Amino acid sequence: MPVSKILSIVGARPQFVKAAVVSRALAAAGLAETLLHTGQHYDDNLSRIFFDQLGLPAPAYNLGVGSGAHGEMTGRMLIEIEKVLKTEQPDWVLVYGDTNSTLAGALAAAKLHIPIAHVEAGLRSYNRRMPEELNRVLTDHAADLLFTPTDDASQNLVVEGIPPDRIHQVGDVMYDAARQFGPLAPADVPARYGLAAGEYILATLHRAENTDEPARLAAILAALGQAGQPVLLPLHPRTRATLAAHPELATLAEALQVIEPVGYLEMLALERAARLIVTDSGGVQKEAYFQRVACVTVRDETEWVELVELGWNRLAPPESAAAVLAEIRAALDEPLPDDDDDLYGGGQAAERIAAILAGPK
Repeated sequence: MPVSKILSIVGARPQFVKAAVVSRALAAAGLAETLLHTGQHYDDNLSRIFFDQLGLPAPAYNLGVGSGAHGEMTGRMLIEIEKVLKTEQPDWVLVYGDTNSTLAGALAAAKLHIPIAHVEAGLRSYNRRMPEELNRVLTDHAADLLFTPTDDASQNLVVEGIPPDRIHQVGDVMYDAARQFGPLAPADVPARYGLAAGEYILATLHRAENTDEPARLAAILAALGQAGQPVLLPLHPRTRATLAAHPELATLAEALQVIEPVGYLEMLALERAARLIVTDSGGVQKEAYFQRVACVTVRDETEWVELVELGWNRLAPPESAAAVLAEIRAALDEPLPDDDDDLYGGGQAAERIAAILAGPK
């Protein structure tokens, strides 16, 4: 029987971007969607601005959970999502990525025997200390449909014993978003910050493994300050709190141009015009490639191994400023490699997801 009703759960910036393209595709396929926002990202620059810019409808439910310890946040979401599921009785629960919102949605649906579809399934860092790794592994093994972005992601699931008929390699919905919304990104954004295209480094830092470890954050900030290029750093609230608590880190950040978080369209414009992107974000690693800009990832590992293998991304574990700086300088000096337009599915991932959820005609 064709699916008629989907409840989509989002809670963080990357999920708003993914949902923007998937929601359009679901509507085009004749599927009824109800949107639930957990409130995991509640700052306007991390939440409402994305709904406004991407044309996402106001969520039918906003749980307003906000920040907190991982267990507390996930537990509160689980309680409230379960209530919504009992009210809505959807045919499918659709979750995205690897956040606490994702895991809470999957657990609530599994307990109520509601089928789960997981967008961006199969990614693995093989670092169980990352909360995101636990979230995505548990979600994948609870899900009934697993929409993978790449060959590597699909193979990871096969190795873990996921039945192949549950796995659908559709491509990456963030690539869909970059193609759809890229033309809307205002070209004058770098100039607003006194920057010229191709003459600055764009940096983002938010991951707990860096922000909660002052030595690692110090290594990254010091390397950026010595890179010999202007550095623009839209500052995540978590990183801002760490700088406020550690004056020595705040001093290192003074060598950079620190700004408030920006909306998705502004971020696309800044990425497109950057000479180099330095990040610990999984999504920004891919966005760098979508814009054909070299990337240095200040982490010990990455889920997007294909970008490292192709030479578009360099891993720079922040063990010291010298180690990070060496990778930054190498990325600035070496020519860009060849690209692959089909690497992330060609921009039709959302349409494929909607067609599978709609079922046979």
